[in-house]
Amino acid sequence: MEVDKRLAGRVDRLTESKTLKMARLSRELKEQGVDVINLSLGEPDFDTPKFICDAAVKAMEDGFTHYPPVAGFKDLRQAIARKYQAQGLDVDFSNVLVSTGAKHSLANVIMSLIDFGDEVLIPAPYWVTYPEQVALAGGVVKSIYAGVEQDYKITASQLDDALSDKTRMLIFSPPSNPTGSVYSEKELNEMAEVLRKYPSVVVVSDEIYELINFASEHQSIAANKHLSDRLVIVNGMSKGYAMTGWRMGYIVAPHWILKPCEKMQGQFTSGTSAITMKASLAGIEGDKTEARAMLEEFRKRRDFLVEAFKAEPRIKLNNPQGAFYLFMDISEFFGTTDGSTTIGNAEDLAMYLLDNAHVSLVEGGAFGAPNCMRLSYAASMEQLKEALSRLLGALGQLK
Repeated sequence: MEVDKRLAGRVDRLTESKTLKMARLSRELKEQGVDVINLSLGEPDFDTPKFICDAAVKAMEDGFTHYPPVAGFKDLRQAIARKYQAQGLDVDFSNVLVSTGAKHSLANVIMSLIDFGDEVLIPAPYWVTYPEQVALAGGVVKSIYAGVEQDYKITASQLDDALSDKTRMLIFSPPSNPTGSVYSEKELNEMAEVLRKYPSVVVVSDEIYELINFASEHQSIAANKHLSDRLVIVNGMSKGYAMTGWRMGYIVAPHWILKPCEKMQGQFTSGTSAITMKASLAGIEGDKTEARAMLEEFRKRRDFLVEAFKAEPRIKLNNPQGAFYLFMDISEFFGTTDGSTTIGNAEDLAMYLLDNAHVSLVEGGAFGAPNCMRLSYAASMEQLKEALSRLLGALGQLK
């Protein structure tokens, strides 16, 4: 008998991550002996600080190798709560749910709150996973676009125009992946005032890049107290602490949101790794010297690339104030050719640069910005200098 190979419809609602696709293509070329510089993934190139690793070893030696509580260890949740209390927020440990990475945290929130047909506003450019998770939940994405001339940031007026009685959620990321843009306190306050008129809209603020902010102290829309009953902060350890492989994220939310998220998590993954949680506790409570050093290194890389790309005037750039990405408007290359390859769109350009410069970037359509490309500068300065030379050389061939 022939095997029935039907798949669930929800699988068809998902697309392959373009960032992971470019990383896969890079690996395949490397396996063929090609010297590829991969600037497609958003992963710090630093190792996790040793004192955090030491805490993980001690946790194992102390017997933290069993099932943990679904919501996370109380001492870690208390430390996260204290972190936000220090920022002026009224947060108790019972408002914290620890998950297996910030992506998992987002999935918990979206799957717990979004039902079929619910409208979710997402400012574009956006992180590739936001619309995919909304689609998985059966929601309807409504994007609000802001280009490079706006520093890739939507205005309060744009938000006001997009909101309606159908809107159930707003998801945004300050600092932003993929643009590195940072909303000011004034801009966040203006958005919060608009949201006053729509009390049924849950606001999800993805603050995973909180510690990678070149502009100022981190600003959060959570400072607006009138949103506290419907505001979710998503955060984690991956970016600011160079702990991507540890998989530790969390949400800070009112109980009416947190409890169903805990219920959802309990049926899918249960609690996060006990060892990871003890390591994360050390990171949150420990010295921030290494985190600050990483921030300064990212700043040097940003400054180098922004200045160096001035040599190619067809690239339009903002000066990103956070995260570790350049998001480049490359639309002036559409229609150009090197004599054998014609560039019709951003995906064509990404493949052209992979094949000819052996540098992996991500085309902007995946981020809701088809005229753009993302470059991650979470790589050594030596790699970035070589990548820049290759990129400018290959782009210079396009006329």
